[in-house]
Amino acid sequence: MENQNKEQDGRTERIKELVKLLNRASKAYYAEDVEIMSNYEYDKLYDELAELEKETGIVLSNSPTLQVGYEAVDDLPKERHERPMLSLGKTKSREELQEWLGEQKALLSWKLDGLTVVLTYSGGKLVKAVTRGNGEVGEVVTNNAKVFKNIPVSISYMGELALRGEAVITYSDFQKINEKIEDADAKYKNPRNLCSGSVRQLNNEVTAGRNVKFFAFSLVKAEGVDFHNSREEQFLFLQKLGFETVEYQMVDSGSVVAAVDGFEQKIEGYDVPSDGLVLVYDDIAYGQSLGTTAKFPRDSIAFKWADEVRETTLTEIEWSPSRTGLINPIAVFEPVELEGTTVSRASVHNISILKGLKLGIGDRITVYKANMIIPQIAENLTGSDTIRIPELCPVCGGRTKVSQINDVQSLYCTNEECEAKRIKSFTLFVSRNAMNIDGLSEATLEKFIAKGYIHEFADIFHLEPYREEIVEMEGFGEKSYQNLINSIEKARKTTLPRLVFSLGIANIGLANAKMICGHYHNNVDEMLAADVEDLSAIDGVGEVIATGFYEYFQKEENKNRWENLLKEVEIEKEELDEGSQTLTGMAFVITGSLHSYASRNELKEVIEKKGGKVTGSVTSKTICLINNDNTSSSSKNKKAKELQIPILTEEEFIEQYLGGQSDAD
Repeated sequence: MENQNKEQDGRTERIKELVKLLNRASKAYYAEDVEIMSNYEYDKLYDELAELEKETGIVLSNSPTLQVGYEAVDDLPKERHERPMLSLGKTKSREELQEWLGEQKALLSWKLDGLTVVLTYSGGKLVKAVTRGNGEVGEVVTNNAKVFKNIPVSISYMGELALRGEAVITYSDFQKINEKIEDADAKYKNPRNLCSGSVRQLNNEVTAGRNVKFFAFSLVKAEGVDFHNSREEQFLFLQKLGFETVEYQMVDSGSVVAAVDGFEQKIEGYDVPSDGLVLVYDDIAYGQSLGTTAKFPRDSIAFKWADEVRETTLTEIEWSPSRTGLINPIAVFEPVELEGTTVSRASVHNISILKGLKLGIGDRITVYKANMIIPQIAENLTGSDTIRIPELCPVCGGRTKVSQINDVQSLYCTNEECEAKRIKSFTLFVSRNAMNIDGLSEATLEKFIAKGYIHEFADIFHLEPYREEIVEMEGFGEKSYQNLINSIEKARKTTLPRLVFSLGIANIGLANAKMICGHYHNNVDEMLAADVEDLSAIDGVGEVIATGFYEYFQKEENKNRWENLLKEVEIEKEELDEGSQTLTGMAFVITGSLHSYASRNELKEVIEKKGGKVTGSVTSKTICLINNDNTSSSSKNKKAKELQIPILTEEEFIEQYLGGQSDAD
C-alpha cells in the first residue's frame, strides 16, 4: 500500500509539473509569439499528461487538456464568442482515420498554420472580426480584417452570416517581407508568428502591408439557407459569396488513406503554411448529434503528419553571434536524409531549449522537420547534459551572460565593441534612411569585413582595389560590382542629418539628428563644439540624447572616423527659411492610414521641415493626435481623450497648421 501511495504521489507531481510546463509553453506561443519548445516536444508531453490523467483520474482545473489556447492580450478589445471554439482531437494514424469515418463521408482539408478568425456579416457588410483567443473570448480585429487581401468586404447575402477561417501569410510573402529587413536579428522567425502579430495590430496600415490572406474552413451561421445537410454545400455557398475556402477533398473510409497520401505529396511545394489535415463529417446533423467532449468536437478530427524521425549523433554545438549580441546555439550532427533532403544542422533556438534537451557531444539524438520543412531536434536519447555554455564570445572573446526574458533564457555578448555588433552599425550606415547604399546587404558586409576590405565607414568609399576579388565572389559579377560602385558614388552627396544618423549614436534617430543639425544651421564645427548643457537646451532633445551625442564625439576614435568620413562626402546645404518654421516647439502624434500623404513618414517630414516634431506616444505635451478615425478604440485615441488632447483628421490638421496646403506634392 505504501508503494502504491508513493507511485500515486509521483504521478500526481508529474501531472502538476506537466500542467505548469505546457501552460507556460502555450502562453509563450499564443500570447507572446515566442517558442520555448518544439511542437514535437509539446505533443509528446501533452500525450503523457492525458495518459496520466486517464490513469489517475486527476485532472487539474488549469490543465491544458481542459483549456483551449491562452488568454487574449489586453491591447485589443475583447469579445466573447457566441459559440465556444474548441480544439480538435488529433491522430497520426491513417488507419484511425478510416475507423473514425466508419460508413460516413467527410471533407479532408488542410489544417492551416496561422491565426483563426471569426468573421460576421450583416446586411451584406463585414461588421465584425474576432480572433480565436482562448476559445471563449477573442480579440476584436475588425479594421484589420477589412484589409486582408482576399476577403469580400461586401457580399450578396443579406442575412446574418458567421464563418471561421485561418488568417495566414504565405511562405513566399514571408520571404519577401524578410528580404526587405536589412538587420538579420529583426527578421521574423516564421510565417505563423508574423501573421499573428500582423492580424493583432492596433494600426491596420501595418496589417495591410503584410499581405494577410484568409481561408474559410467552417460556416457557423447563415439564416434561411438550406444546405441539404451537407458541409460541402456550405463550402460551395461560401465560395459563391467570394470567399476562398481551404482546399478540400470528399472522402470515405475507402479513399481517405490515398487522399492523405496525395496531400502529403503536395505539402513540400505548398505555399500556405500547414501543420496537418482536418477531417469533418459531411453530414451536418450526424456530426451535431455526436456532441462534444470538454475540449473537442466529435464531428471532426485533426491528422498530424507522423514526422519522419531519424537517429543520428551530435558532433558539435556552434555558437553563432548576431548583430544585437545574441549568441544562438546551432546543433551540428552526422548527416541524415529527411523528407527527401540531407540535413546536418538544426537551430536549438535558445539556452532554455538547450538545457531542456540535456545535450552533449556524442549524444544520440533524433531529428525531424517541423511541418516537414524546418529541421529540429526531437529527442536526446543519451542526455549526457555536458554542453558548457561559453563564457567568452566566439567572435571577440568578450564576456558572455545569460539573460532571461519571458521565461526564455538566451546568451549574449557583453562587449560593445564586438565585431559581430559592428556589422549592425555598418548595416545601419548603408540603410535607406541613412546613406542609402544599395548592394551592401548584411551578408555582403559580413564578407567584406571578414576579408578586411572594411574597417570603418570611410572604407566603404574605397572598394575599387578589391574589384577583382569582389567580382569573383558568390552572388557578385561585373554588373553587380558596378551597380554597387555607382550606388556608393551616388551616396557621396548627402545631408548632414542623414550623415549624423548613419553613425548609429545611441538614441539618435533621424528626427533627433534633424533637430540638432537644424539648431546649429548645419554648421558642423558649432555642433561638435556644443556641450551637454547646450545640446539639452534644444527643444525636443533632452539630457539623455544630448549626453549620448556629446560622449560619442568625445572618443578620439569616433572623431577620427568622423573626420575620415567627411573627406568622402559632399554635404548638401539645406537652406532653412526661418519664416517657414511655423511648428517650432510643437509635438504631434500620427496614427492610422492617411489620404493626402503617401505615408506617415511623408507627413512626418513635412512637420519636421516646419520645425515641429513627431513622437510615438501621446503625452500632455502633444499638440494634437492626427487620426482620420476619431471613433477608433486604439490606445492613442484613448490616451488623447483622457488628456483632452485634440484628435484632428488629416484635413483638419492641414487647415489649422499648414495653412490649408498639404505639401504632399
